[in-house]
Amino acid sequence: MNASTVLKGAALVFAAVCAATVATRATRAIRLEGKTVLVTGASRGLGRAIALELGRRGCRVAICARTSADLEKVRAELVTLGATVHAEVCDLRNMEQVQGLVASVTAHLGPIDVLVANAATIAVGPVESMTVSDFDDAMTSIFKTSLHSALAVLPSMRARKRGTLAFITSVGGKVSVPHLVPYCTAKFAEVGLAEGLRAETAQSGINVLTVVPGLMRTGAHVHATFKGNAEKEYGWFGAGATAPAPMTIDPARAARRIARAIARGDHQIVLTPAAQLAVAAQRLSPELMGMVMRISGRLLPKAPSIPARDLRRREGIDVERSSAAPEVAFVKARGAKLVTSNNQA
Repeated sequence: MNASTVLKGAALVFAAVCAATVATRATRAIRLEGKTVLVTGASRGLGRAIALELGRRGCRVAICARTSADLEKVRAELVTLGATVHAEVCDLRNMEQVQGLVASVTAHLGPIDVLVANAATIAVGPVESMTVSDFDDAMTSIFKTSLHSALAVLPSMRARKRGTLAFITSVGGKVSVPHLVPYCTAKFAEVGLAEGLRAETAQSGINVLTVVPGLMRTGAHVHATFKGNAEKEYGWFGAGATAPAPMTIDPARAARRIARAIARGDHQIVLTPAAQLAVAAQRLSPELMGMVMRISGRLLPKAPSIPARDLRRREGIDVERSSAAPEVAFVKARGAKLVTSNNQA
């Protein structure tokens, strides 16, 4: 068999695989108009943007968050768009509250067709400044909120043999980043949850989408918490979170891409070129990415010589209010419009 024959055969196999993939995905595609969707963590940032985008596409939208005031703003925005909406305060860390939320949404809007598990928190700082409690908080606020939501909607989806679970994870769930170790740990767990559920629920007619965002211009840096040298940690993290495209992506654009991925029946979507590069590099050369992360870690602020148990986490907005450090002033000025436009204030 000559080389030409081998190449032709390989091309035919590749084309067949691509065609089969497209055909299979087509069976998972859904029409969003009229669907009941639940978006968690929807009071600001990306969650708000996703809720508004799905409302524009004709979905019946349920939103939840822990604070009623911010939730009411988004509810009013959805009503202005003409969407049918149900808004409810819920602490997703509490499984009983989540089950009550799902029952309430079902009663008001009908069975949930799409869950967008978006709720999360983020703690920034060197691992030397973190305690077991910081890791526990991350697992509870990121992994368990997604787990509780998914387990609460799954029985109905299984019974109806249809539904979509969309998990908003992070590039930090594919590549662990220095000074974000509790966050990345929980996001890795969330990615594992999504991939495991995809394998187990596929025969039930349920599609699972893993959304892997990179840096996003949501203004959420003001609600991240910082330990160690809080001002310097805020400086580097906030600078990244407010950087221009293509290093970052605006939440409205991200929401449009996520909505399209849900409608197409995709299994995974990675947002931003930088995140795509990082995920590909981690897959192809873990050693190279490990070296990049080690170099990055050396450039980040050093941990103070104070026991981790004696350090407190400071919210970004508190750092802004109490510090005149130049790096803080820079982030505050560059991110002011993002904070306001994404309901973060």
